[in-house]
Amino acid sequence: MEALFEVVVFLAIATLGAALARRLGVLAPILLVVLGLVLSYLPGFPDVRLNPELVLVGILPPLLYIAALDTSVPAFRLNLRPILLLAVGLVVFTAFAVGLVVHLLLPAAPFAVCLALGAVVAPPDAVAATAVARRIGLPRRVVTILEGESLLNDATALVLLRIAGMATIGAAVGVTEVTKEIVAATGGGLLIGALGAVVFSFLHKRISDPLLDNALSLIIPFVVAFAAEEIHASAVVAVVVTGLALGHKLPRLMSAASRLQVGAFWRLVRFLLEGLVFLLVGLQLPEVLRDIDRPLGFVAAVTAAVLVTVFLTRFLWVFPAAYLTRLVPRVRRRDPASPARVPIVIAWAGMRGVVTLAAALALPLTLAGGEPYPRGLFIWLAFAVIVVSLVGQGATLPAVARRLKLTPDDPVQDALSAAGVQQQASRAARERLDALAGTAPPAVVDRLRRLVDQRTNMAWEQLGGATRETPSQAYGRLRQEMIDAEREVFRAARDAGRIPEEVLVRAYRDLDLEESLLRREVVE
Repeated sequence: MEALFEVVVFLAIATLGAALARRLGVLAPILLVVLGLVLSYLPGFPDVRLNPELVLVGILPPLLYIAALDTSVPAFRLNLRPILLLAVGLVVFTAFAVGLVVHLLLPAAPFAVCLALGAVVAPPDAVAATAVARRIGLPRRVVTILEGESLLNDATALVLLRIAGMATIGAAVGVTEVTKEIVAATGGGLLIGALGAVVFSFLHKRISDPLLDNALSLIIPFVVAFAAEEIHASAVVAVVVTGLALGHKLPRLMSAASRLQVGAFWRLVRFLLEGLVFLLVGLQLPEVLRDIDRPLGFVAAVTAAVLVTVFLTRFLWVFPAAYLTRLVPRVRRRDPASPARVPIVIAWAGMRGVVTLAAALALPLTLAGGEPYPRGLFIWLAFAVIVVSLVGQGATLPAVARRLKLTPDDPVQDALSAAGVQQQASRAARERLDALAGTAPPAVVDRLRRLVDQRTNMAWEQLGGATRETPSQAYGRLRQEMIDAEREVFRAARDAGRIPEEVLVRAYRDLDLEESLLRREVVE
């Protein structure tokens, strides 16, 4: 009962923190981490010890799954080269660089355990990168690259961590063992992910109840992750593959009612889990500091060295990856080089998160033969990278993007593309209506024709700018007032006992759906 109470308290604090962040105009992840740091030292506040298994199996799969569902597969495929360069190449480069620096500063610690620490701090967080990138309105391609990187880099880091961990406990690690581990993790993850996509696509197609669709959607990331773990494959790869496949086919797998409910459900889950994750990171500070047994000056020097290495390696990798690859004529023709401000922003967006902390807590307690090593210091280094990158880089990323004049995609071009496609869709709808016109009364057919014309006009009105109220906006404003009046009549009738509660609920549901459509088409 006490544990349940603490979870409710943490969720409430995370929700209030997110609301406060919106009111103050700051990024919620940063405020929640700082709030966690402050709360961790309040007298009587619960002492939180993060279970790494809970994060890697309980929190990470659903967050990766919803991110994969929302990711555009065509955009992901188009940007696969920069995504893999970051998610695989940069993670390996950072891990070895950090491992070498730490080994030079702590020569008594074997390189294998130092490499394990490098793998821990190498991957930017799947939650932090996308949360910050979307919040500040970066260009769509930059967001796609950061999302793709954050979807896959955990798999690279965890495989590398597993290999380094095998070496730290005395297991033989050669080219054969490393190859087997990579093939098993990646190949197994792809196999389980593809199998999950086939099985759950089949089930979604045959479910018509939105509640059952929602329940199935909830268990998918956990089933896929557990299946991958069972065969020692990468749960990250498996969940991402399933999520990408199902998200791409979602319009053909679910009914409209199911898609609306599933979308609303996952938005709530993401909101709560993201808030909880960043709050938990801040709350770990006392536990992390408790196990450090080195002089403060030495700890500060090692921390500074690791922070600088993590920061510089991303810049040292991103720029050659962005420009040297264009020396290949085929790559240059398909994807001309971007201005320097684009790789600068991508390099700056290297925030770490709870996966780094969970992986650090999963480091072995001792080395081969039971020899000790500064595990407490290693966990502190991972924690410092998280906090400094989130608070430092996350807080300054909006200013960096503005200073570099990295503006989001042109809304006029988006509106023009949408209007063109809407016109094609309206033509197809009108042709279908004409073919079926003889099966309905003329008044109904005329009403549907006017509806098609209205949707087409509404799309083209978006190109007119915001200097005056468009006809569709006027319609939305007046219809909103009418809906409010209708609601009040139904409520008064219910209070007076003239209609039962069930009639009020049905009427409110219909009016709520119409209002949400108004806000979607007119306000946004």
